[in-house]
Amino acid sequence: MPSRRTFLASVASAATVATAGCVQVGSTDSAPAASEESAGEAATAGSNAAAVSQSSATQTDVYRSTVGSVVGVLNYGATGPQGSGSGFVAGDGYVVTNQHVVAGADDVKLRFEGNEWRDARIVGTDAYSDLAVLRAQDRPESATPLSWVDTDPEPPIGTPVMAIGSPFGFSGSASTGIISGIDRVLSAPNNFTVADSVQTDAALNPGNSGGPIVTYDGRVVAVAARGGGDNLGFGVSAALSKRVVPALASDGEYDHSFMGVRLLEVTPTIAEAYGLDDVGGVLMIEVVDDGPAAGTLQGTDGQTSVDGVSVPTGGDVVVGIGGRSVEVQADLSNYLALETSPGDTVQFTIVRDGREQTVEFELGERPTPGV
Repeated sequence: MPSRRTFLASVASAATVATAGCVQVGSTDSAPAASEESAGEAATAGSNAAAVSQSSATQTDVYRSTVGSVVGVLNYGATGPQGSGSGFVAGDGYVVTNQHVVAGADDVKLRFEGNEWRDARIVGTDAYSDLAVLRAQDRPESATPLSWVDTDPEPPIGTPVMAIGSPFGFSGSASTGIISGIDRVLSAPNNFTVADSVQTDAALNPGNSGGPIVTYDGRVVAVAARGGGDNLGFGVSAALSKRVVPALASDGEYDHSFMGVRLLEVTPTIAEAYGLDDVGGVLMIEVVDDGPAAGTLQGTDGQTSVDGVSVPTGGDVVVGIGGRSVEVQADLSNYLALETSPGDTVQFTIVRDGREQTVEFELGERPTPGV
């Protein structure tokens, strides 16, 4: 069997970046030779086995049960190779990766285990979740779909995980760690956010983007998206992926709920300025004209100073949504992302002029990125 130690074709030499995303390509350097022992170990990884037990699985078991479904992704533009990442087979055989891995691609190549290359077409992409779905031509039978974790409840902090992908072009690489944080809110285009993101201390480097982060029963808990520094990486959660990915596979797009507001998490100074008993909630800084929340929610219209800090005043503070409390921005963002769709009418509990009240309005659809 051909060794999986070889670089993805034309992958560039490593360059440290904050995002575990596209690796710029163009280098002709080859990967360093491995020992006969490591070559033999890679050759025995084989295709997918049945998911192994979370309680009894060794790290080798986890790797061998999943690596056959993990692919390298090469992005070709008009002038040739322009980036690479990772992906994995899911659903009915489509390939999941990050939107930023295939952004601007004229052609996409996939590298399956055993150095089997396939052409792929982009079925759908979504910049707001940084997810994309591809279809491989003549996908190898050994590359069977991985399953998502059960998200009710979601795996807790401390759950052992493994990230598999092609960091710096080294295909079939694995790193281990734990789920080190949940409910993270990451940046997305147009000042929006990616809700419900998973944090891990498993190493995520350039080229890992789009690959699976799996629990020790071989199920995908997140799609690797970016690295933030030593022992700090993030992925798109299974909960959000299970909403977005099927829509991309069937329709080529996904519609996100939209309030039409700009907001700020309540801090101690904001709580003092608004006379709030608790430091919790989200302040509406601005309500977009003609947006879904216009005429229902109020943005700020003044400012005051608290302990030398300028605080915007006059806006509504959202402290609940859909009957659930809102303590931090993630509470609001996660509910919108995981529980609602455009066109839904949602109730909000707000504090306005010192009094708590309930209002409701119909959610819209996020505008196209870049517009």
